[in-house]
Amino acid sequence: MKFLYDLFPLILFFAAFYVFDIYTATAVAMVASVAQVAHFRWKHGRFETMHIVTLAAIMVFGSLTLLLHDSTFIKWKPTIVYWVLATLMLATQWGRGKTAFERLLGAQMQLPRPVWRKMNLSWAIFFLALGVLNLYVAFWFGQELAEATRDKIWVNFKVWGTLVLTFLFIVGQSILLARHLPDQTPPTSR
Repeated sequence: MKFLYDLFPLILFFAAFYVFDIYTATAVAMVASVAQVAHFRWKHGRFETMHIVTLAAIMVFGSLTLLLHDSTFIKWKPTIVYWVLATLMLATQWGRGKTAFERLLGAQMQLPRPVWRKMNLSWAIFFLALGVLNLYVAFWFGQELAEATRDKIWVNFKVWGTLVLTFLFIVGQSILLARHLPDQTPPTSR
């Protein structure tokens, strides 16, 4: 359920894009992000870092998109968010404390420090690559196509392409992590 909650602004962006246009979709995503953060704060009494990072990015890049009537800015937003996440992960990667992923998941599972560091680094690289891929699809893919078609391709990539790539990456990470988790099978008694 949290997964759908986190995707709430993205789902509304996608729907508004197909009903209206990229500018209406941007405004809808901005309002949805504010509502999401406010609701989470009201329900849990705190803010979630990912929601705040996304809210800041959508407000800055969405406002520029609407004020200047230029979709370039909203197309940069996912890359900026991915690169901020990668930067945060890399900052914890070389520090002496816990990595970002160890802080996030350390209460749920015990892993050797080198495994936490590999997982953290792999996510940082994944987010860096996803940011580059977003820029490619947004600005260089299909340059011979009409702008409306290119916008449609980018929105589909932003919604479905990044979801599929993230899902596949999580599956790959899970397979690698499974080797390091302790065996939870209860001993059999005779």
